[in-house]
Amino acid sequence: MSDNPTRSSLANRDPWLGLLAVSLGVSLVVVDFTIVNVVMPPIIDDLEISAFDAQWIQESYAIILAALLLVMGRLSDVVGARRLFLIGTVIFGLASIAAAVAPSGETLIASRFAQGVGGAIVMPTSLALLNMTFRGPDRGKAFAIWGSTIGAAAAVGPLLGGWLAEYSWRWAFGINIFVVVLIVLGVMKYLDESPRQPGKIDAVGGVLSVLGLGLLAFALIEGRNYGWWEPQKDFGPFGDALNLSVIPVALVVAVASLALFLLLQLRLTRADGTAPLMDTSLFGIKSFSTGNIATLIIALAEFGMLAVLPLWLQYTLGYSVLQTGLIVFIVAVGSFFASGASFGMAEKVGPIGLVRIGLVLEAIGLLMFGLLASSDSQWWIIGIALFLYGMGVGFATAQVTNVVLADVPPQHAGQGSGIQSAARQLGSALGIAVLTSTFFTALDSDLSDRLVQQGTPAPEANELSSAVSDSAGAMISGLSENPQTAPVADAARDAMSHAIQINGYTCAALLVLGMLATLLIPRPKAGAQQWGEEQDSSETSDSDVNVGKFSAS
Repeated sequence: MSDNPTRSSLANRDPWLGLLAVSLGVSLVVVDFTIVNVVMPPIIDDLEISAFDAQWIQESYAIILAALLLVMGRLSDVVGARRLFLIGTVIFGLASIAAAVAPSGETLIASRFAQGVGGAIVMPTSLALLNMTFRGPDRGKAFAIWGSTIGAAAAVGPLLGGWLAEYSWRWAFGINIFVVVLIVLGVMKYLDESPRQPGKIDAVGGVLSVLGLGLLAFALIEGRNYGWWEPQKDFGPFGDALNLSVIPVALVVAVASLALFLLLQLRLTRADGTAPLMDTSLFGIKSFSTGNIATLIIALAEFGMLAVLPLWLQYTLGYSVLQTGLIVFIVAVGSFFASGASFGMAEKVGPIGLVRIGLVLEAIGLLMFGLLASSDSQWWIIGIALFLYGMGVGFATAQVTNVVLADVPPQHAGQGSGIQSAARQLGSALGIAVLTSTFFTALDSDLSDRLVQQGTPAPEANELSSAVSDSAGAMISGLSENPQTAPVADAARDAMSHAIQINGYTCAALLVLGMLATLLIPRPKAGAQQWGEEQDSSETSDSDVNVGKFSAS
């Protein structure tokens, strides 16, 4: 096996078809974030599970995925990106089969954990494969397709889930195995073996990173459910027994674990001994460090909105699950449109320029929700906003990844990809936590005020508003069927629309912050070569004065 694949080694292969296979793998990982939300009601009815089990079926996948990203990024360098990508895809496929035939809620939760392990392998290795396979202008196009896949797949999930729910929720998982077979065959046929860097995995750092990232993701995602300080429900010994939520404890342990992890990585980076799990000298590359900050901020806004949008479409506007999926699918259309448009724009405006164009389009789309969302919004107005938002995702998500990894040496592609994926995942988790909390807090408060204005006594108004918020709006339809409570349903729809408006403004503000973060990213110097370009091993890039610090692990 060659340690340095070149264009000649790809002569008998078609890397673009390999990219299609890799993008399908990323699609599976992202779709399984959103598809479960749509098929959860039939799962609850079929398996007769509790609300607690339903919550863990939804969240276990995201938590374990976030926890393992750094470990899998480093393992990608040691094992080889292609080999590990295939392993992760097979794990994901087997876990999907287990989920599809799960006889109980406990088995389905375990299967979702296993899916998260596979997803944590696929995400960073897919980036590493792209970073090593494509060079020059093709590299930007490849990242455009990869990034558009993320935004499109997030939008496809509700549509696919709504369609499959017409038959059986089990097909939401079972369908994955057919795609997994195509992915494995495509990667094996069209992508060369990846180089491997000899070295050992930092076991202590691995434990600390998994513990820190896992607990941080758990706390961010579950804070609203368990209570940020006072317990909303019990979790092991935490709850009424200690009068303390598990969330602040998880946050303290997460911060302590990540602090110890960082200290260990700093020591290992300087020691020239065991290769660190996260080579801290990578952050000496300004495009990498500032690009990851921008990635985290952008992810805050991009995925938080999609977490609450289907609720508003179904419970306020009255769309069915399938109709909701079709409307959200407009995001995918916009994302793919942007992917095609970016091919001709890349050389003129550059990756950073495309990121900024994307952020502006996203902000415009989200501001439309802030200005125009109401309980009687027309579908075509929503469609315009989502198309602009999707175009923004297609430009920004893809090209910010291109910017982050542009100057990362090939032998550190796995580590760099793992760090970038972790930044995106943590940003998504934080965005979901912040924006869902904002949404439901605004819904609860605004509905209570509206009911008091209608003449409802304050205690009863607070009770009704809390019930609507706790049901995520699902009880609105029941309220509307009873003539006595129909005014409450109308007020709830108006309050939900007000909450989506606040989220639109909040997301737009976060994107402005992301835009400011991109101003810190340096533009490539004229004539400077990216690490993706073929170059003599003695050459150094003008855009990175820290290249001399890097060596094969």
